[in-house]
Amino acid sequence: MVVLPVEVTAPHPDAAPPQPATFEPAPQRSAALPRPAHPATVPPQDRPRPLRRFLSPALALLLAAPVLAAAHQARSTPFGDHITVHARVAHEPRPSLRTTRGAVEAYDAETGRPHWSYAREGRRPLAVIPARGDAIALWDDGLVTDTVRDDGGAVRWHRALPGASPWLADHGGNGVLRPLGARMLAVVTPQRIAAYRIADGDLRWVLPARRGCEFAPARAVRLGTALLIAQPCLAGDAAGSWTGEIIAVDDLGRITPDRTPLGNERHSAGHPKAEKVVARPR
Repeated sequence: MVVLPVEVTAPHPDAAPPQPATFEPAPQRSAALPRPAHPATVPPQDRPRPLRRFLSPALALLLAAPVLAAAHQARSTPFGDHITVHARVAHEPRPSLRTTRGAVEAYDAETGRPHWSYAREGRRPLAVIPARGDAIALWDDGLVTDTVRDDGGAVRWHRALPGASPWLADHGGNGVLRPLGARMLAVVTPQRIAAYRIADGDLRWVLPARRGCEFAPARAVRLGTALLIAQPCLAGDAAGSWTGEIIAVDDLGRITPDRTPLGNERHSAGHPKAEKVVARPR
């Protein structure tokens, strides 16, 4: 057996004495409580959402509820329209109609209680008439409107009368709105008679006044299905007869000798000159 020599180095006289070795236990992890992952590693759909994210929309909805309710009761639409519903009562007769200083109003004829009102910004209603289930109104700026009569739910159509506002300002709206049966509305102004379909406001025919003559909206009378309207003329322009100053119309237009007066709704194919689209002047 060979014994190798071992070299032993003595410590330096100034060196610090060696310290005994110490051991620290490794941290223990609980199997029941896993260490939470870093937020950056958690999928967005699994991250907890702060409660304030839910409170803000809920609070906004609660605050907006009164505003939405008020907006339902007072709705603004084009043409400066404002409809205000005062009361909705089911199973009652259709309300009566009247004009106030600044609005068209539907009301209960027995109690006087208003159901709804319809106003236009800066405008005044001159007249209102019932037609079918609608309330047709004439305004001082020459606009004709159709509103649902029962509940004021909507303004169905607007139609402007060209050049009528100056005359309306001086004479008012007496006799301007004239129903022609259940389907048509005649709007009579000094220059022309225009017929509109009540269902949608479609212009069906126009009858201009004769040269040197003017229609008189307030001077009209109904005879059966016909509407007789005065058309006064200057001296010497009435064809030498008072009959030249009267025009008869119905829902199809002007009544002429080649049509059957006072019953034109029975004739369409048999009378090609019924003037359904545009009635020519006399």
